[in-house]
Amino acid sequence: MQNVIRILAVLGVFGVAACENSDLQRGAIGAGSGYLIDRAVGGDGMVGAAVGATAGVVCDDVTPQYCN
Repeated sequence: MQNVIRILAVLGVFGVAACENSDLQRGAIGAGSGYLIDRAVGGDGMVGAAVGATAGVVCDDVTPQYCN
């Protein structure tokens, strides 16, 4: 169950990161969001930050209709 929560939380980072214009801004928001979500579900935060930053940076490449 905890893994499902983590996956859904990381997918939610795409929505948060979509609000910015550059990869750097989306990556920073993704890292911060991922860290907080990972800590909230009992992780150490580092994995969440890495996944969130990656998701933020590649968001406009993977889903350009949502991340512009």
